[in-house]
Amino acid sequence: MRLRALVVLLVVANLLYFAWARGGLAVFGIVPASMSQREPERLAQQIRPQLLNIGKDESAAPARP
Repeated sequence: MRLRALVVLLVVANLLYFAWARGGLAVFGIVPASMSQREPERLAQQIRPQLLNIGKDESAAPARP
């Protein structure tokens, strides 16, 4: 009987974790960090981020076929 209760408890815990990880508990205000805005103070500290230019490194050796 205790083993059955433990299995049921683990299944319920896994279902709750799955719902939390997928954002299903957002209705209750419980949202994982990946779904909420992270580090908004860093975004506010950026100075002209539109000037950032990300390009391909031309000095890298070509890949062999």
